[in-house]
Amino acid sequence: MMRKIVIFTTFTVILVISASALKAQKSADHPVRKVLYFNPEVDPDIEEIKEPTNTAFFSAVSDNLSERKNRMLKTEVQVSFDSIDRQTITDYCINNDADFVVVPKVKYFKVGLGKYVFSNQVIVSMKLFDAGGNLITETDYDTYKKNMRLLGSTTNSIKIGTNGAIKGILKELRKIKPSGETGF
Repeated sequence: MMRKIVIFTTFTVILVISASALKAQKSADHPVRKVLYFNPEVDPDIEEIKEPTNTAFFSAVSDNLSERKNRMLKTEVQVSFDSIDRQTITDYCINNDADFVVVPKVKYFKVGLGKYVFSNQVIVSMKLFDAGGNLITETDYDTYKKNMRLLGSTTNSIKIGTNGAIKGILKELRKIKPSGETGF
């Protein structure tokens, strides 16, 4: 009886050690990447729509990244989408221990006929930078052209556009790294 207990205990310890080693090897193969997101630049520059835009944008980003093994870092700073300083990107990466930086922009436009507006649609644009401040790729997603949506809330348009832009970045990364390992 005592021998069975010793064998069972030894077997259990070996099983636990093997499982931990396998888990450590898998996490070494696919390390968790930290992606820093700035607040999106909003066009038109109207103060009342910035906070709801940020909320919808970051909700979509966190939902999307929860499916991957990436960690989202958020900064409350907004940088200009069209004139980004490389040193600023590098400094934010160093200070936040980030592997990548995403600089987003959300441009609103109305869809309708004459004075009748059916919905607010958006173009979500993103630029992806590495920790050295180098532009890796950029993409945009037009919710009207891609989805042909006439009706729907602005919040949904932002979420659809954000998800589409993230998928666009991942698609571009696959073209850059054909091995399938995106690193993002």
